[in-house]
Amino acid sequence: MVRSATSLTGNGVRDWLWQRVSAVILALYTVFILGFIWSTPQLDYVVWFQFFHHIGVKLFSILAAFSLLVHAWVGMWTILTDYVKPACVRLTLEMLVMIALFVYFVAAIVIVWSV
Repeated sequence: MVRSATSLTGNGVRDWLWQRVSAVILALYTVFILGFIWSTPQLDYVVWFQFFHHIGVKLFSILAAFSLLVHAWVGMWTILTDYVKPACVRLTLEMLVMIALFVYFVAAIVIVWSV
């Protein structure tokens, strides 16, 4: 059996499951944020600050950011594997995507924990 070094788990079924779980987490986070927006009569800086200052919101935000990273990686890996045939080009693009996703995740951590 050939295993891809750039696949998330090395197993297509597990990658599919990771993507579905991450999609559910992202959907729950979206409903959570929209529920807060719709249930808050007046949104201003102080309300947003207090909301995002809560440890539960910070943890849920980081979980959502990680879920977005996983979801994006599985999707991009699938697209690159299916449509970019030269291995050199595909691996270069995969590395660029990995670096970008890592930078985005670190930025999300810095933003969420700096509040």
